[in-house]
Amino acid sequence: MASDEPSARPSEARLKLLRTATRIFYAEGIHAVGVDRIIAEAKVTRATFYRHFPSKDDLILAYLREVHQLERGMVDEAIAANRSPVEPLLAIANSIAQNIQSPGFRGCAFLNAAAEYPDTNHPVHQELMAHRQWFLGTMTTLMAQVHEGTADPAARHFVMLRDGAMAAGCLSDPTLVSETFLRGVEGLLRINSERQSAESAR
Repeated sequence: MASDEPSARPSEARLKLLRTATRIFYAEGIHAVGVDRIIAEAKVTRATFYRHFPSKDDLILAYLREVHQLERGMVDEAIAANRSPVEPLLAIANSIAQNIQSPGFRGCAFLNAAAEYPDTNHPVHQELMAHRQWFLGTMTTLMAQVHEGTADPAARHFVMLRDGAMAAGCLSDPTLVSETFLRGVEGLLRINSERQSAESAR
């Protein structure tokens, strides 16, 4: 996923705009929030906004990339801190469960954006699909370390469990949703670990 900024440190005004947009877009939705609202809450001028983001779509893309980097950081940390085949996946699942139970949780930012931007040709839709492809690819690689033969369906199963939990977490009891999600992941990993053990014993 390409960055929308050069490697130079972004300006304070850009950071303020992005932080403001990230907070409001996630809490209230993307279409519901106009540029004027973001400019007012970020306390910058209209000229400053358009100097950093030529259009609202550019800001939306930056917002999704920011969320992507946060999620990627969580996944990378889980992988680096856990060496056994199963532990990184459990750590990622636990981070997802904690997010579901966090104050202000409003579902998955990317699934929310997909509902607002269904046109597959729109840059926002393409950006969110790139994130989902990255997540699925990462889960497939991790699942291959548990049992290579079922890595693809197991990774898709993990993503489906995650999507369901993220959607249900803001509609019902988040603690119950998190517990159900974790049990599902543990069961998925147990089945695939047992397959690997059985094949190794042959």
